[in-house]
Amino acid sequence: MAGVHKHRNRNRGFTLIELMIVISLILILVSISIPAYNQSILRAKESVLLQNLFTLRSLISQYTLDKQKAPQSLEDLVQAQYIKQIPIDPFTGKNDSWTVDQEDYSLSVDQQETGITDVHSGSSLISTSGTAYSSW
Repeated sequence: MAGVHKHRNRNRGFTLIELMIVISLILILVSISIPAYNQSILRAKESVLLQNLFTLRSLISQYTLDKQKAPQSLEDLVQAQYIKQIPIDPFTGKNDSWTVDQEDYSLSVDQQETGITDVHSGSSLISTSGTAYSSW
């Protein structure tokens, strides 16, 4: 009877081999899922960047139509209450890293002041499509 009791205790736990196999499977699953997770985070940031660029460009156009002159800086959009605050560039993590294109004097409405005609990301990173975020 003592031998049966001894044999029963040995079967209750997992062997070292079984634990190593389970841990190996978990590590394989994690190594597959981490790149997919990182890729989805990158795509989400790209989506936010596109939305922020669309918003800023729309506000620049609206400001230019309303005031008959282009804004001198993105801060003009905030001062004129077109937007509460300048959005954060998701790739730089800052709201002051946007790069702006200034219009030429010959293209300005009053031909005296230049202003912002376009806005781009201040990031030097390359997108998943192979283009620089700063060219979007």
